[in-house]
Amino acid sequence: MSTGPVHGTWEPRPAARWEDAFLSGNGHHGAMAFGDPNDERIVVTHHTLVRPNGGESARPPELAAELPALQDRLLAGELTAAETFTDGRPLQWVQPFHPAFHIRLRAPHGESRAYRRCVDFATGVATAESAGRRSQVFVSRADDVVVQQVTTPDLDIALDHRLPGAPHDLAVGHGAVLTPEGALLTLRVRYPGSDRAYTGVTLVLVTGGRTTLTPPGLRITGAESVLVLTRVLRHTGAPGAPDSDVPDALTQARALGDLIPDDEDPYARLLDRHTELHRTAYERVTLDLGADPAERALPGSELLARPDSPACLERLFAAGRYHLLSASGMLPPRLTGLWTGDWNTAWAGAFTNDANLNLQTSSAAAAALPEVTQAQASLIHRQLDDWADNARAVFGARGVVAPPHSDGESGLTYHFSREYPLHLWTAGADWLLKPLVDHDETRGERDPRTAHALAQVALFYEDFLTRTDEHGRLAVVPSYSPENRPANASWGAINAAMDLSAARHALLTAAEYHPENPEQAHGWRALADRLPPHRINADGALAEWAWPGLDDTYDHRHLSHLYGVWPLDEINRYDTPDLAAAAYRALELRGAENDSAHGHLHHALVAARLRDGERVAHALGQVLKGDFFHASLMSAHYPKRDVYNADAAHTLPAVLVEMLVQSTPDRLVLLPALPTAYPKGELRGIRTRFGATIDLTWNQHEATAVIRPTRTHRVELRTSSGAEPLDLVAGEDRVLTLETW
Repeated sequence: MSTGPVHGTWEPRPAARWEDAFLSGNGHHGAMAFGDPNDERIVVTHHTLVRPNGGESARPPELAAELPALQDRLLAGELTAAETFTDGRPLQWVQPFHPAFHIRLRAPHGESRAYRRCVDFATGVATAESAGRRSQVFVSRADDVVVQQVTTPDLDIALDHRLPGAPHDLAVGHGAVLTPEGALLTLRVRYPGSDRAYTGVTLVLVTGGRTTLTPPGLRITGAESVLVLTRVLRHTGAPGAPDSDVPDALTQARALGDLIPDDEDPYARLLDRHTELHRTAYERVTLDLGADPAERALPGSELLARPDSPACLERLFAAGRYHLLSASGMLPPRLTGLWTGDWNTAWAGAFTNDANLNLQTSSAAAAALPEVTQAQASLIHRQLDDWADNARAVFGARGVVAPPHSDGESGLTYHFSREYPLHLWTAGADWLLKPLVDHDETRGERDPRTAHALAQVALFYEDFLTRTDEHGRLAVVPSYSPENRPANASWGAINAAMDLSAARHALLTAAEYHPENPEQAHGWRALADRLPPHRINADGALAEWAWPGLDDTYDHRHLSHLYGVWPLDEINRYDTPDLAAAAYRALELRGAENDSAHGHLHHALVAARLRDGERVAHALGQVLKGDFFHASLMSAHYPKRDVYNADAAHTLPAVLVEMLVQSTPDRLVLLPALPTAYPKGELRGIRTRFGATIDLTWNQHEATAVIRPTRTHRVELRTSSGAEPLDLVAGEDRVLTLETW
């Protein structure tokens, strides 16, 4: 029996659906392993694979000239004025994410006895074993290649693009040639009516036996083992066409061959190089809830049927960190992470920036995954010029405005409609930059690229925040609270609580990042001070719109108005108790609308900040008991495993961290929202925003926190017993023992 949490999961049968396939990834390539010993399928994905649909040439609407008139009308009380603030275009989705192909490995049917498939979170290896056959797959973080080793003597291998939803009019070309070591397979796919394409290159290295071509694949007989290396490359054009960047297959094959060491076990060497990077990241943080060892040994699908088991939560925490790390590299996770087995990906498999991406990456700083933050930073910095185009086109302003949706190629705002006027939303840049700021605080050093981006956001607010209310306070107009509307007005309104919080936070944070320009920093702080306060409505709740006369719509999946509670520190029980009480009342009144996973976990994160452990437990229970998780431990958007989606899988670790440890640059809160269902446990490796690592253990009688500071600093320690100062000295561990919390 295991004596600690299980850092992996397993199943006693192959995956019948692609949603149940075990996952591996390195933030560039992804692999989905079904684990069928007789007909193995490895679906290969890549972050760059988005299908042209018109979004590749879409531009933001040129509306700046009409903005002053819209502002006049909204301020004059025309509650539906924003519905005409459009250039009349139909809704244009971003380019949808899709799979590349699957590698088919067919073997003669053998006995299915002693079958087991598993995935090891610490190594990223998905393994399937049955009757002497073994298949192992991982995606190398060191060499950016999908690696598979198969031990079976007879095998047919082919690359097949025909996955669910694949367009019938794709231009597809196959290649297969023998090499001294085995064979080279290629698959080139060009999208219909487009010069864009992608190429898959698979190098097959065979030890022993005989290899023959069976176009479009190959047949291996009598082999000792087979090593398969695969890469996918996105490009434009056709071979020989002007401006083409089509990869040369032989050059790519040589590059793959160069990865193979000259020794007896190339697979082991490739795995070692990868594991050195992956294991180091994965093992930085661990959670142990003292679960029953017998339950820890169960297959994932059986454990999911025990949602009240601490073993279930342990495994989902581990799986969430594993999948989040594996999906993050050149880009952060999409709505589906890095994986899909279907060309018809829900909501285009986009980077959705008004809650989903933000929730998925929210644990990165505290749960010690800077790789995730760096991936998000990569997305932001490569798109800043597009963000500037959004600010100019829609608002006639300098600076930047983030888009609500992105396919990873473009950062332009063009996805909007009457019911989703997302082009009016100005808070996105602050929310996307918040994890980068948190990361800087954990390490005690400010990234100049983050400083630049924050300055650009502040410049936007300089130009945009020019209108005032009757009291001379600034008005955010137009204003949008994703993805809700006032009960008595249209979607485009005035002074959404989220917009107020985001503007205030962005301006003050930009000022903190630019002490070298005190005059400019003073101006940004002064602008923030002119923003109106939040409003408390007649129900005693924090109003979603601070503008008088706009009534709340409570039954909604988003909690945008509580942005000041989480992820910001603007509203809390310690400094702003009246606003915190109003925020708590708003949380009580909030409905779940359509039971979206992200709504339940967003609710849990806000509840944790407001120190309500039982409300956290209830929100978690809605997900754990709602059949949201596939056997792969990747999640769904809706109950009953409806619509493959990474929100729950990637956000759950953040909820568990927040209920146990919270920090700001000057405050540490221990066990703020611990549900009674978890009376003992151990959380190790958590990073704080004041530059310390924390190991926390607790039981029914006491709790112990070991704090390892990297900076000398005084913080406020908050427990259930109250507040006290805590002096930390760099390099000197502090051990705190709490008898109550």
